[in-house]
Amino acid sequence: MKKRLPVGIDDFGEIISGNYYYADKTELVKMVIESAGQVKLFTRPRRFGKTLNMSMLKSFFEIGQDPALFDGLSVSKDQEFCSLYQGKYPVIFISLKGVNGLTYEDAEDALRTVIGREAERFSFLLDSNKLTELEIQRYERLIEADATKKGVYSMPTEFLSQSLVMLTDLLEKHFHQKVVVLIDEYDVPLDKAHINGFYDQMVTLIRNMFQAVFKTNENLAFGVITGCLRISKESIFTGFNNLRVESISGPIGSSYYGFTEEEVQKLLTYYDLSDKFDEVKKWYDGYKFYKTDMYCPWDVLNYCADHQAVSDYYPQNYWINSSGNDLVREFIDYADAETLSQLERLIAGGKIEKAIDENITYRDIDSSIDNLWSVLYSTGYLTGTMENAEKLYSLWIPNLEVHDIFVTQIEKWFKQKVRKDTKAQDSFYHAILKGDPETMERVLTNMLQQSISIRDTYVRKERKENFYHGFVLGLLSVYPEVTSNPESGNGYSDIIVRNGDTKTGAVLELKYSETDDLQVMEKDCQEAMNQIDRQNYVAGLQRTGVKTIFKYGISFNRKISCVRMDE
Repeated sequence: MKKRLPVGIDDFGEIISGNYYYADKTELVKMVIESAGQVKLFTRPRRFGKTLNMSMLKSFFEIGQDPALFDGLSVSKDQEFCSLYQGKYPVIFISLKGVNGLTYEDAEDALRTVIGREAERFSFLLDSNKLTELEIQRYERLIEADATKKGVYSMPTEFLSQSLVMLTDLLEKHFHQKVVVLIDEYDVPLDKAHINGFYDQMVTLIRNMFQAVFKTNENLAFGVITGCLRISKESIFTGFNNLRVESISGPIGSSYYGFTEEEVQKLLTYYDLSDKFDEVKKWYDGYKFYKTDMYCPWDVLNYCADHQAVSDYYPQNYWINSSGNDLVREFIDYADAETLSQLERLIAGGKIEKAIDENITYRDIDSSIDNLWSVLYSTGYLTGTMENAEKLYSLWIPNLEVHDIFVTQIEKWFKQKVRKDTKAQDSFYHAILKGDPETMERVLTNMLQQSISIRDTYVRKERKENFYHGFVLGLLSVYPEVTSNPESGNGYSDIIVRNGDTKTGAVLELKYSETDDLQVMEKDCQEAMNQIDRQNYVAGLQRTGVKTIFKYGISFNRKISCVRMDE
């Protein structure tokens, strides 16, 4: 019987004991001990196995864990290393991915809960003969429940900021052994605080907590931190001379997060899906961590699960629904014409060169549109390689999955941005009902300059027409009596606009032109108007008592529109 696929499981012990498939990343254990830096920060995009690796580190180092979990795995081959380090440390392991809230108070409560629950794992401290009565009282404060809030702990803010260092002190005195501290997804509270408007309060709390436990803590053996973004040392890691950052552009540990190509081939072969390798590579490969090609494990595992059930199941976009997109979406409101052009080049399969700053802060992250590229790179929307010592990177979209995100999600966000321009919307709507094709053309072209178009070889002409159809419909979506693809006459027209009060209406038929040559675009407009007459699309409006009907042929090419009206 084959091992089960660990989709959505990030607990190392559960994966090993539950007979789930595991891609061996245990060499990370040795790297943590043997490489420089008492505290290490690993930055990787979402769903690249950060939490699973942290769970694996906890299972290896923590006192009382079952050493048999590592039998047959790579690290177990170094018996001398294992005898020195395996099961030798008290370990504190917290994940901050759930520290969220619309207010600072809610987020602070969420952090209390995370730390309080971890502290409760060490309830043996209540009976420890190694601790004084005062120290036991301090521990009780860590786990004391708030009587007014169900499931929330009552430690005050100043106590909360010292809670981790206090816990290391208690554990060191009980075990007479320094403590390992693992903090997963450290930047999630900062991201949420930035979005919800209390960043300064949250960064102060996290900074104080990290400085206390990591900076000059004599009870610390070593620490490991993970996150998506490398937040500037001036923001969180002020004065940390014991910190080593291992980012996606760094050479150390590049293969420990995500699947290598060899691991993907091995996985597909194991599940009798080796014939799907080319498809998996196109959809989920393409990430460059330093010089190593990496696959997103979340995607590959979900793909295998689906294709075990249905062999010809079409590849899906798994990553977008598992990742936070608020930070990326925020940049859309700041995008200028040059940024749009560069995004379009990426969508068309091209590359761009940009300076990447991996030391940005959330406070400054939206101060410049140039930071967009650093965020897209760090969060996995783009990948690339460093071209020179000035940190100029060549960037591109890594695979078909992320390409699909760009042509659906990001395109949709730009459409929504355009729809916020109510003045332009009103001008376009009233021009339709006044028989004013010149104003319609001007508004459409201006709006297209602020949006994003699809021009790559992957998209058929029908798909391009669908984009422009959705674009025009979006401009008209706030008005009543606007219908899309209604049955009318002998077929289905594109868009019908009706004003019952004035008994005025219009039929809009849209075409995509293969060139921006005006004569070609006008010809396509005429063909659209001929189609209106040929299919008698005005019949529906006539049946509802509309007296004045305008018939428009509209053609598009990239960011240019041409509007003509049948006189």
